[in-house]
Amino acid sequence: MAKEIFKRKRLTCLATALLASAFSTHALAQPATEFYKGKTVTIAVGASAGGGVDLFARLVGRHLGRFVPGNPTLVVQNMPGAGSLVAGRHLYTIAPKDGTHMASLLPGAVFDPLFSPQPGDSKDKYDPTRFNFIGNGNAESLVCLSRTDSPIQKNQDMYEKEFIVGTPGGGSLVHVYTTVMKTLLNARLKIVTGYPGTKEIVMAVQSGEVQGVCRFSYSSAKLQFPDALEGKGQFRIIAQVGSVGYPELDKAKIPLTIDSAKDAETREALEIFYSQGLYVRAFMMPPGVPKDRVELMRTSFIDAVRSPAFQEEAAKMMTDADPNTGEDMEKMVQRVYSAPAAVIERIRKAMAQ
Repeated sequence: MAKEIFKRKRLTCLATALLASAFSTHALAQPATEFYKGKTVTIAVGASAGGGVDLFARLVGRHLGRFVPGNPTLVVQNMPGAGSLVAGRHLYTIAPKDGTHMASLLPGAVFDPLFSPQPGDSKDKYDPTRFNFIGNGNAESLVCLSRTDSPIQKNQDMYEKEFIVGTPGGGSLVHVYTTVMKTLLNARLKIVTGYPGTKEIVMAVQSGEVQGVCRFSYSSAKLQFPDALEGKGQFRIIAQVGSVGYPELDKAKIPLTIDSAKDAETREALEIFYSQGLYVRAFMMPPGVPKDRVELMRTSFIDAVRSPAFQEEAAKMMTDADPNTGEDMEKMVQRVYSAPAAVIERIRKAMAQ
């Protein structure tokens, strides 16, 4: 009797497994244009609620579903920690690979394994180059801000006079960028650390505790200090922290810090390092998602961000939305990861100073 019960249980389990496999195979075989009907797509945000990355992801979540065939529901889920690495590793290893999960990650989740590898890191466990990049919501421009009453009034002053700047310290991107500028460009930066974030750094600049901050987003600067481009009020924009100029800043003749590089080798290292700053509203899917679903989501993402309704809401939020394609993001990531070992080593040493 016991044997018969055991056999029936085994047959039931086998039938259940076969049925589940059949459903899974059917789902994977569905055309992308049919797959998303009635589905929920989860966007994991590798940052806390209320910040720029989170708010932009929620903006995407409110609009993207209308442009995906089948009109899926989109749900945004915060998953902060370790500079988005928590969300990145979840997307890479745990999230379903069927096209129902994506993430918006800070640049560190993509580039830290290259620039700041940790003991035990392995491409077998986490290889950001294998993500399916969907698109970037906006190519952010980064700037250096100084007090208008400080001795630092233009880019060149940073290399001739001491410039007291604030950073959160540790592995924060503000600190890392500031350190790289000090090391590779020989900027005379006196770095004061320990601030929880850029909000507290700005307060320190306002109180005169420090003279400025580098790697501050231009979109945030426009929102908080609308007169900074003209050097009015309490803040002045003195430089663009990147390798590609932003049209509005170029028109105002705000120089690029990379143009202060003393030689071709330093410029090459900075171009590779600064690449991560181009995509701060990045969206990606895990490896293994069917190609047609990736392509459909890439097209839908660009259409959504460029739509009049999205642009209107972005304007009300005082944020820019000039998207980059997933294909462009993929090429950039591959370019950075294929940089010469000597260049990567120089960047690593500069970051560690």
